[in-house]
Amino acid sequence: MISTETLYWILFGVPAIIIASTIHEYAHGWVAYKLGDPTAKAYGRLTLNPLSHIDPVGAISMILFKFGWSKPVPINESNFERRELGTALTALAGPLSNAILVLILGAINLIFRPNLDSILGSLLFVFITVNISLAVFNLLPIPPLDGHKIVRALLPKKIRYYWEKMEKYSIIFILLIVLPFSPVGRFVGGLIISVLTAILRLFKFL
Repeated sequence: MISTETLYWILFGVPAIIIASTIHEYAHGWVAYKLGDPTAKAYGRLTLNPLSHIDPVGAISMILFKFGWSKPVPINESNFERRELGTALTALAGPLSNAILVLILGAINLIFRPNLDSILGSLLFVFITVNISLAVFNLLPIPPLDGHKIVRALLPKKIRYYWEKMEKYSIIFILLIVLPFSPVGRFVGGLIISVLTAILRLFKFL
């Protein structure tokens, strides 16, 4: 029998993640396209259709473990006039799109102040929580997250070479974050919760 918590997650959490991640990935593709890289469009990823961005394994993980992912939007850095800058702006577009959604959702809550037990209140709370978490998580300077690509553009050329080499250890970094009892995971979780709590209080969700 499905618990109330699981049902709540399926009804509100999963759709929120799918919508937020779809907008996140679309933003990556749109900015890359505007900067001269048509790769995302060529692969049919320059769309707000969630089906084009869903990763089957990531979607199942969302339902079972409340942690999932979408298919990364493909880009070709050689199409950018300035490789590092173009990639950094493309990477920044994803978290920025989630931050914009946070501002919109927060404004709606401040204006209408729905009861958190209502459908609208639940939708706003879950949706803003997902977008805050997605933005903060992806801004971490860890490969293969967006923050790693953003920081790369700010580094001197000699250091940048070693920074790029870290990408081959992406799976290790991700495991350090998501594995239970990992000190790195606890730190990241604490960071996300701190930012989440501050923003939820700012927009009167708490």
